[in-house]
Amino acid sequence: MPAKLSARARLFDTGQGRKTDPADAHCVAVAALRASGLRQVTVEDTTVALKLLVDRRDALGHARTDAVSRLHHLLLELVPGGAKTSLSAPQARALLNTVRPRDIVGRTRRQLASELITEIAVIDKKIKAANVQLTELVASTGSTLQQLNGIGPSGAARLLGDIGDIDRFASRDHLASWNGTAPIDASSGDQHRHRLSRAGNRRINRVLHIMAIVQLRNDTEGRAYYRRKLAAGKTSMEAMRSLKRRLSNVVYQQMVKDARRMRTGPGGQAGATLQSGAAGSIPTASTSEKPHPGPAATHSRTPLLAAS
Repeated sequence: MPAKLSARARLFDTGQGRKTDPADAHCVAVAALRASGLRQVTVEDTTVALKLLVDRRDALGHARTDAVSRLHHLLLELVPGGAKTSLSAPQARALLNTVRPRDIVGRTRRQLASELITEIAVIDKKIKAANVQLTELVASTGSTLQQLNGIGPSGAARLLGDIGDIDRFASRDHLASWNGTAPIDASSGDQHRHRLSRAGNRRINRVLHIMAIVQLRNDTEGRAYYRRKLAAGKTSMEAMRSLKRRLSNVVYQQMVKDARRMRTGPGGQAGATLQSGAAGSIPTASTSEKPHPGPAATHSRTPLLAAS
């Protein structure tokens, strides 16, 4: 039950809007009876496990970035010119072995740098193990998201974990609005323009941004689409926003295709479906509102143009 619906029911209820456990239970029941399209509570499944694991993977990445940043700060004081940006634990250890400070401050810095290198090595092992676990778990779901150019195990796990059941989105536009890639109309008078949306699921937005960056670095349809937007007079930021919006459509189409394949199963028989226990504000679409994607594209990688 979205908190907004129960809050509205409490606003129009008796008792001067006081928030108590009995009043909350009554308002939730009233809102549930009158609202349509609410998601039903289901048993937690693989998508919840994916969300937990990818949250842990992201936390490990943040911890490594913080440790490397502190290590670079110490190496700037110990080594002339510091160290390169992409520094692994063995490289940092070899660089630190060339430094033998004699003063108390230098020895302290070297000790702290050595401890940080040990921490980075431990974090790297945990990240490697987390990646293997995520890869196996994503493969067990039968998802084909990793076939899209720019989506790895972590990105696929984030999409599956946060989105869950793709059928709860009535269309690809609903998904784009939910993940913040749909632009906001900021037109005034004869001037027609759109601005960036700061709302939506920022974790999914980050996955789409990484996907866009990877496609721009390679000869893909995403890069061709980006260049066409630049040629049409859009700025680099506007072209990137358009590309992320298009990639959101691609992800939606791929997840709908996977969901239909899982429901149908091999040989046309009904198979297992992926249900999500994660909380969300998007209601489940009814049967008549479910999207119907177009024919499958022949591209072996991201079918960018087929999702337009």
